[in-house]
Amino acid sequence: MSAPAPSTLAIVDAEPLPRQEEVLTDAALAFVAELHRRFTPRRAELLARRAERRAEIARTSTLDFLPETAAIRADDSWKVAPAPAALQDRRVEITGPTDRKMTINALNSGAKVWLADFEDASAPTWENVVLGQLNLIDAYTRSIDFTDPRSGKTYALRPNEELATVVMRPRGWHLNERHLVDADGTPVPGAFVDFGLYFFHNAQRLLDLGKGPYFYLPKTESHLEARLWNDVFVFAQDYVGIPQGTIRATVLIETITAAYEMEEILYELRDHASGLNAGRWDYLFSIVKNFRDGGEKFVLPDRNAVTMTAPFMRAYTELLVRTCHKRGAHAIGGMAAFIPSRKDAEVNKVAFEKVRADKDREANDGFDGSWVAHPDLVPIAMESFDKVLGDQPNQKDRLREDADVKAADLIAIDSLDAKPTYGGLVNAVQVGIRYIEAWLRGLGAVAIFNLMEDAATAEISRSQIWQWINAGVVLDNGEKVTADLARKVAAEELAHIREEIGEEAFAAGNWQQAHDLLLQVSLDEDYADFLTLPAYEQLKG
Repeated sequence: MSAPAPSTLAIVDAEPLPRQEEVLTDAALAFVAELHRRFTPRRAELLARRAERRAEIARTSTLDFLPETAAIRADDSWKVAPAPAALQDRRVEITGPTDRKMTINALNSGAKVWLADFEDASAPTWENVVLGQLNLIDAYTRSIDFTDPRSGKTYALRPNEELATVVMRPRGWHLNERHLVDADGTPVPGAFVDFGLYFFHNAQRLLDLGKGPYFYLPKTESHLEARLWNDVFVFAQDYVGIPQGTIRATVLIETITAAYEMEEILYELRDHASGLNAGRWDYLFSIVKNFRDGGEKFVLPDRNAVTMTAPFMRAYTELLVRTCHKRGAHAIGGMAAFIPSRKDAEVNKVAFEKVRADKDREANDGFDGSWVAHPDLVPIAMESFDKVLGDQPNQKDRLREDADVKAADLIAIDSLDAKPTYGGLVNAVQVGIRYIEAWLRGLGAVAIFNLMEDAATAEISRSQIWQWINAGVVLDNGEKVTADLARKVAAEELAHIREEIGEEAFAAGNWQQAHDLLLQVSLDEDYADFLTLPAYEQLKG
């Protein structure tokens, strides 16, 4: 390992946390500082490039595969590096934040992989950022346990061979960590904080356990952003003295621009790539964001009406499977967000049937695995993939050469018959307010109406309200969506919540603040790129 220079980073505006010195060591902070020094300028350039590309989409209302990278797509000779043993079989992956209870439950869930999430399922309070790292360290050293203070129930890890393999998701490029700043007072990008602390503390420890430092890369918008991550990986492996290619990254194809660069993204990361994932909720958000002023043909109907059988979503997933398997990478399917009800067996029955149909479709389409949000869904998803995979760890040999996806197919939004409804507007407001309120309390993964919601679903909610207003959408009840209608629905929802939970709980929460923030990002003429940017300014801790 290189001899670290003294860290130039300072911790600001943060209350001391128990055992934080085990995470925020001088050596670990020196590594994060070096990542920041070397790579933050390029990150800034790439964020500026995003804005330029978005302006071009606004001007043309179209996207296409890149002519300048046609040679990479046409070259059949290259493949990504072979998957390590711990990532060969990914047939079911569970997602969730890194609080102590979830860490134990996810590792014990029976899923092959746990996406340990510092991104959309985690509100980035300093406590969540630092103690989430500590929980993962404790898990790898088997010094983790948890007793629920309310129920008295205790949680402990199963034997190592029964635990899920961890694939950690750092924050996206756009988010800063305000509590960690350099000598100039500039915040360090959250991606470098999350990746840096995790990698520095656990890379060798994971190798000793027969696994490795594996990552999910979120919100990627281009192959140039993947190239930056690859350069980060090369530097990081040299810095701590582990072999090049030890890191493995799975990239979420959850932006519409990345869907046109899947092969190039794998190419840039080819020594470190292990797959692509169909991040369906953020993908819908990205479509609305990028084509929000493209007129009626780009108006998305109610979120729940956009199923994976919609023609443009089929195009997206079939292209993803074909691309991954052509290049020797895993194709991982989307989220089953249902949360089983302890009280309503009929709700469970209907939802389980939908989850089973969704996972059957993915397995039959050639995906090598898929996501669930709750341990009770692991057996259902496992059964769907077991039926197709049998004893094989994956189906990467299924090349899906029958899938012929054209550039226009990915943005054929008007191929969907469904239209926006008044009920859809109400649901968007309900989910938006309830999710933002919880996020402001430090919760990133929230059960709302029997679905596990995270920042991506809140992003769709506010983006659709914005789009429907600006496109002059007329709903199924004949009402035109206006700012005043959105305010009326939001006021009614706020009153309903107050009645539902009682005056005391309402006063103790962040309900008015959440209501106001939802309306701000839904009604402002200048569309905020990410809801979490203004929300982070209001997040305490």
